[in-house]
Amino acid sequence: MREKLVAGNWKMNGDRAGNRALLEGVVSALGGAPRGDGSARCVVCVPFPYLFQAQELLQGTPVTWGAQDVCQFDNGAYTGEVSARMLVDAGCTYVIVGHSERRGLFGETDDIAARKLAAALAAGLTPILCIGETLAERDAELTHTVVARQLDAALAVVGMDGISRSVIAYEPVWAIGTGRTARPEQAQAVHAFVRERLAQQDAGVAAQTTMLYGGSVKAANAAELFAMPDIDGGLIGGASLSVDEFVAICRAPQAVAAT
Repeated sequence: MREKLVAGNWKMNGDRAGNRALLEGVVSALGGAPRGDGSARCVVCVPFPYLFQAQELLQGTPVTWGAQDVCQFDNGAYTGEVSARMLVDAGCTYVIVGHSERRGLFGETDDIAARKLAAALAAGLTPILCIGETLAERDAELTHTVVARQLDAALAVVGMDGISRSVIAYEPVWAIGTGRTARPEQAQAVHAFVRERLAQQDAGVAAQTTMLYGGSVKAANAAELFAMPDIDGGLIGGASLSVDEFVAICRAPQAVAAT
């Protein structure tokens, strides 16, 4: 059975005092004991300067932590970069790779994203590989072409073995931070396409790969999205900065399972 996962992406937000209040609020709401009730795993991906604070506050709780990006190189003269080994040293278990904002704002190519994926896997991290199309690409009916290209670039570098140790997040760029959300049926159609494409190489890995939806997920629409057969949770942006919203989304997969 695929793991249910809800991952919060704080993006470039936070400060030490606010982070403490947010994380302590989430932990308190979810319960202090380590997760073991079969509910969704909850992860927060925080800015690099706050990784050790997250480690301090979240060790031994049901909430795990990770980073929002990683360098494709192991070490050396790469000023401003952070390696996978550094993330492991900060206690990370997850890292976001290839987010649309990295691709769109900072020129990250499919190949760079694939090499970051490989670096994360080599260090023992679980990468969350983001794929998705822009509004122009969707309007031009290129959704499948775009996500297939992004997925194939990752497969060319890490193969199905790497995918088996990764999470995939479908994030339509037109639905990120816009308030617009893909209808559950729209999101499910792309998730199913990706799973079918993976199944062409290894049906077993495809069936077990956790796939998240990201794009203006809120407490109000999370359960409807997570009820889709190929959507195993969410990659959450703005709503992860609210205790009430994030906790409600973390609980949504459990509510779906109970219906």
